[in-house]
Amino acid sequence: MGTTATQPSLWDRSRQAVVASIFDTAMRLFAEQGYEATTIAQIAKEAGISQRSLFRYFGTKEDIVCGEQEELGALLRATVEAQPAAATPWEALRAGFEALMEAHGDRGQLLEITALIFDTPPLRARYTQKRLRWQEMVLPAVTARMAAGEGPGAVPELRAAAVTATVFACVDAATEAWVRGGGSADLAALYDEALAAVRG
Repeated sequence: MGTTATQPSLWDRSRQAVVASIFDTAMRLFAEQGYEATTIAQIAKEAGISQRSLFRYFGTKEDIVCGEQEELGALLRATVEAQPAAATPWEALRAGFEALMEAHGDRGQLLEITALIFDTPPLRARYTQKRLRWQEMVLPAVTARMAAGEGPGAVPELRAAAVTATVFACVDAATEAWVRGGGSADLAALYDEALAAVRG
């Protein structure tokens, strides 16, 4: 019997297992000896694969930590697009980020990953690069939502860019506060507080 959309194939499951093994190995080595001191060669050896095989799954060492950002960006865009027409851009984007938090699942692992990213300049740079890509991906959906019902002469692209950038800045501020607090606070509540401060 063939696989269905909800049943990953044997190849998919095998790939997921290898990716998880590489990730777990890398995170352990990063914790033991630091990110900068850990090499791709060490990660591959500890994971029991060749460097060439590792590069089939991750293009760089940074991607081992930040590699799913493109998929998560697509989820953000799809969630924003799927919100009811009556939802404001602020509400649609909040729903998108709630979907991302749900997708992460394990909050303990998310805290570990995010703390590593914020404390490691090369990872922080890659994270920022990918987040800018998220803004590019979601901007058309926000623009379309803001353009609905507007008359001639309106510039929804400008306002959509401003709203999107504001939301991302609030998400980042809330996430950093969440990490610095050891994950004890509610991340969504921190975001709401940050956005309320900006919106007055």
